[in-house]
Amino acid sequence: MSRLIKLAIAAVGVGLAISAVAAAAIPGSDVRLTRDDPADPGGGYVSDYTMVTGVPYTDATLTECTRSRGRQNEPAVAIDPRQTQVIVGSSNDYCGVHNVTIDGVPQPVGPIWLGYYRSENGGTSFQSSLVPGYPDDTSPYASRAQIRTASSGDPVLTWDKHGRLFAGSESSEDPAGTKKGFGDEWVATYENPSGESGNTLNDGKEFKRSVTVAKGSSAPGVGGKFNDKTSIEADRTSSACEGNVYFAWSLYNGNGGNTIAFVRSTDHGRTFSKPTNLGPVNTEIQGPDIAITGNGHVYVTFRQISGAKKNVSDAVLVTKSTDCGRTFSPPRTVRTFTPYDASDVPDPEEATAPSSGPEEPMGEEVEGGGARDCGSLDAHCASNYVFFRRDTQVRSTADQNDTGSENVFIVYDPTIPGTEVPTGTTYGSVGTGTGSQSGVYFVRYNGVTGGSTAPKQVDAQPKGHQLFPDIAVDHGTLHALWWDSRNDPAYSPQRPIGNFPGGAQSAGALDVYASTSSNGGGLWSASAKLTDKPSNPNWEQFSGRTVPFAGDYLWIDAQNGQTFGTWTDWRNTVGGTDPREPPSDMTGADVLQCRAPVDGTWGPDTCPRAGGLDQDIYGDHTP
Repeated sequence: MSRLIKLAIAAVGVGLAISAVAAAAIPGSDVRLTRDDPADPGGGYVSDYTMVTGVPYTDATLTECTRSRGRQNEPAVAIDPRQTQVIVGSSNDYCGVHNVTIDGVPQPVGPIWLGYYRSENGGTSFQSSLVPGYPDDTSPYASRAQIRTASSGDPVLTWDKHGRLFAGSESSEDPAGTKKGFGDEWVATYENPSGESGNTLNDGKEFKRSVTVAKGSSAPGVGGKFNDKTSIEADRTSSACEGNVYFAWSLYNGNGGNTIAFVRSTDHGRTFSKPTNLGPVNTEIQGPDIAITGNGHVYVTFRQISGAKKNVSDAVLVTKSTDCGRTFSPPRTVRTFTPYDASDVPDPEEATAPSSGPEEPMGEEVEGGGARDCGSLDAHCASNYVFFRRDTQVRSTADQNDTGSENVFIVYDPTIPGTEVPTGTTYGSVGTGTGSQSGVYFVRYNGVTGGSTAPKQVDAQPKGHQLFPDIAVDHGTLHALWWDSRNDPAYSPQRPIGNFPGGAQSAGALDVYASTSSNGGGLWSASAKLTDKPSNPNWEQFSGRTVPFAGDYLWIDAQNGQTFGTWTDWRNTVGGTDPREPPSDMTGADVLQCRAPVDGTWGPDTCPRAGGLDQDIYGDHTP
């Protein structure tokens, strides 16, 4: 018997408006959204075409996704506001990467794509699928995807109030197999197959289209004009802007500069406006998030990065539109902060023997060997620590049901002031050699006055890092979640998450916690642990099994009394040994892989489906 508290909501006809918020759910058993394990009863991936019509269809990618035990990260989740039994999740889904087998060896030639994970029972279980339009999709829905790329990522989701679901993505890689990285942005639309008056359990079920809203330049990798780091929101108010869909992203121009771009659709995702530049031109800004207040005003928050520029602070910025997203005010600073940006010094180590044969392409997400993520071989760093990429993130939301105020609720995860400490190594979170503790902070921004509350920790703890926060609001009640290392036996402000001295790995470094506030963020409840099992986020599963990657965010949504959060999870990862690494590298971050010596080299991993790459998306109801 599930411990989840379910809502009694009509399953047929047009969903009735809910006038009062039901009692908040309590965390129950974790639910797996990415059901790519052949041992999972009732699991597997199906085409959206089959999901809608019942007509069987499959292809090599869906077949591989059903058995792959592959990688997924950067989850998104959205609850249908008019039928809260319908919950849809997404992620960067690598399940189809090894979709070709030659002489018994899986070949890494398949796509990295956006997942589509659907629940019609309030999050008790999910059916896994992919957004149509991936390279070898020949279903009748494939032609509806008007995109030009071979991979996609950075999924973001939102619903309007008429049963439509919108999914935004950045996308790259050339279907022809060249090194071009297009760096496009597109938005997909799902609708109820029977229209707005159809059974609400079918809301957001049928894929209707994907529309490219911005094109990058055809430069190698992430060079040239490249679009990345997405955000999406739909207007569900009763204002003149109702029904508009807004989409924003970080735009990089190839010469070290970047800005935030914004588009809007006034015809339910069929077409989008030309991009508007939201940011200042003299700073680096990233990570937009869109919030809509009850009067239809649009706010976009993002992080300003100081870098090496003079008179530029790390800060939360916000810009505002009062005309349904046509024009925006100049950005203003909400709060400055000291960031927590994990970094180190690259120190590549020599392999016992080089690799031969192909390793899977990782796209632009994970390059390895840099100062932001550290692992082994080419991705080894001087401290010998193994850690995933993590920087201070900014997320925001607003209550579209509140017409009496114009509050924007913001969370971010900087360094806690006063926790800075020398690390004694090249690792640092506040520059090289200085570590710190990170915490989740909350600020309420008043869009009318331009003022904001003082930063307040959502859940102050003497031990542990807090990171990747997200926030949602439902009829005045705030819901926040984040990753938390308070239970990590290796915790130290001097070291990255999950690392004992010298780099030995902790098996239980991260859990997900959540909290709620019923008075606008003035007081937060005691946090609740969502995860049934902790995770080690530092498994070397990317860039040829040399570097960890956890994505850049978690996600929470709250609609009409239903709340649900999602996270990247490693409970099913199988550890192993990498024979390419020198004996000195014994951190315990290697995953199961099968490599045979071939003429003085090591062959490719021949058992990628055996669990070494098993990274999943899990979710749960939140307080």
